[in-house]
Amino acid sequence: MLQKFSLIILGISATLYITICLMLRWGQTKLIFFPHHLIRSTPEEHNLVYQDVWLDVGREKIHGWWIPSSSVAAPTLLYFHGNGSNNGDLTEIAAIFHSLEVSILLIDYRGYGKSSPTFPNEARVYEDAIAAWTYLTAELRLKPQNIFVYGHSLGGAVAIELASQHPEMAGLIVEGTFTSIKDLADLDGWLQIFPLSWILTQHFDSITKIKSLQTPVLIFHGNADEIIPVSMAQELFAIAPEPKQLVIIPEANHNNLHLVGGQQYFWSLQQFIKANQT
Repeated sequence: MLQKFSLIILGISATLYITICLMLRWGQTKLIFFPHHLIRSTPEEHNLVYQDVWLDVGREKIHGWWIPSSSVAAPTLLYFHGNGSNNGDLTEIAAIFHSLEVSILLIDYRGYGKSSPTFPNEARVYEDAIAAWTYLTAELRLKPQNIFVYGHSLGGAVAIELASQHPEMAGLIVEGTFTSIKDLADLDGWLQIFPLSWILTQHFDSITKIKSLQTPVLIFHGNADEIIPVSMAQELFAIAPEPKQLVIIPEANHNNLHLVGGQQYFWSLQQFIKANQT
């Protein structure tokens, strides 16, 4: 009787284990991406001249805001946001960037903001990034050597992927980004009981890609980041080729680095752009 009961418990446990594995494999995009459509602010609210941009990605579209500098010779910043933001959350930082005399392109991946509602995944956000790059270089005819690509959090992984495809860009800037999804999963001890190498379909393997980059790299991270540990920034920096720079902002968390960093942050950003623009 006891043996039969043990077999029943074992069978239920095995079924539950397999079910969780399948749920994690099939549903992991829902654990990585948190898109929303509420546009909380527009560049107009910060007295910025801008235009709506709609870019084709296959049969779908992504939406962006092009915020040009008053100087035609100004460098351009192509900005990729994190997994829980959209363009409407970025107008304040866009206004600050604009004060540094750069043009800015903000884009929403599919599933975010006004872009097509298809739920995002790793392949799709990479496609969206390519569409934004093509808009700048082919439609606006901007020189790649005058375009800086900036990514925050998951957007940093998108920016690193784009830099691996377009080494001709002026420079890569990442803030609060991670080494890989596998490494992030390893931070949660309970996930170690599952076969992550089989489960993971979304990789964002920045630690592998960054070591082969051929563009200058600037890495920002807050040492109080509660979501992505600063050690990941240090790992990315250690393996990235020269020229590279790591700026760790004391007491900054995942989302307030530019506020806490203040002069140190903006001076580092401005000097990096100045040193690498053509």
